[in-house]
Amino acid sequence: MRSHPLFKAYLALVAICFIWGTTYLGIRMALESFPPMVLVSGRFIASGGILLAAAWVARARLPRGRDLAISAFTGFLILGIGNACLTVAELWIPSGLAALIISVSPFWMVGIEALMPGGERLHRLGVAGLLVGMAGAGLLVSADISGASFGGNLVRGFLLLQLGCASWSFGSIYQRRQATPAHPIVTGAVQQLAAGLAFLPAALLAPAHPVRWSFRGVAALIYLIIFGSIVGYSAYVYALAHLRVAVVSIYPYVNPVVAVFLGWLFYREPFGWREAAAMAIIFAGVLLVKRSAPGGRAPATG
Repeated sequence: MRSHPLFKAYLALVAICFIWGTTYLGIRMALESFPPMVLVSGRFIASGGILLAAAWVARARLPRGRDLAISAFTGFLILGIGNACLTVAELWIPSGLAALIISVSPFWMVGIEALMPGGERLHRLGVAGLLVGMAGAGLLVSADISGASFGGNLVRGFLLLQLGCASWSFGSIYQRRQATPAHPIVTGAVQQLAAGLAFLPAALLAPAHPVRWSFRGVAALIYLIIFGSIVGYSAYVYALAHLRVAVVSIYPYVNPVVAVFLGWLFYREPFGWREAAAMAIIFAGVLLVKRSAPGGRAPATG
């Protein structure tokens, strides 16, 4: 098994499926101590700095010139905007529900891909999958639209997370189209540091919200730095460089299941028939979209 040429890539994918499912709870816990922009900036400055220091010690090849600019730009899109939207949204909605909403990200991926030059065009099955997914998303927010629950926060969180999904998807697609001699994990380190530095002004200039130091909040931040960013994102860029996109894109199926369970276990976050039905419908739509997409392998980034 370990002799399989893609063993490490599949191991990285397994790590993504589980670890990123736990980060939704980690973000909610860290928000008990840290304001959103402080959390985003501090997390990625720490993780990116640690990874780049390790790369320098190992004398790994670092991106330069245009490659450095592209890595920084995609890091701002994928990690900066993507995670900032998620972090703020978790002030408004439960962590498990946020994970479920983000499971619509494959729809953004195929839609943006279809609009980009040379991208794969949507087929009937893909369009049907998008419509099914939209129906699931509509069911998910229908109670909030009618004013029955969440006091409007669910709609706000849903819209903000769509911005994050769009930014993550565009950044991921743009990154895959760029050839770079740097190792994928080194590229990921640059992306994390760039995202952290990009949001540092927002962390410093945002309206003053004092940090409420607590063991659980600090422990959650350390967990996000080590497992969510250093281990999780490194595994993501490694898997994306060595496996087919259709294979890597299974993680949105698993993450919400892990996040919903942990949200219920630690915070007793509600998850009823409406959310379960919406999850099933969204997953069905994602499956249709995946079946309509070609199974081509993602180009290597390093």
